[in-house]
Amino acid sequence: MQSYLRIGGAYDSLTHPVPDDAETIQWPVRIIDKETYHRATLSVEDLSITIYIQDSLTPRQAIDALVKSYKACAVNQPGGRR
Repeated sequence: MQSYLRIGGAYDSLTHPVPDDAETIQWPVRIIDKETYHRATLSVEDLSITIYIQDSLTPRQAIDALVKSYKACAVNQPGGRR
């Protein structure tokens, strides 16, 4: 299955395919800058997901951002919790 690096929100995000074995991804920002993302694996029992964490974030900050994003999506769904 093809892996993708996704940056941003539900409506204004950027998506880019990445090789399955890539440990580090560099994303172009403006003309000369780049942001670096490092591969990490989140797992619970026998399930796992590969994520890429921006260089400036700790793993804890990245997970906090994922949880906040999930909560925002859940609240904004029809019939979602308020």
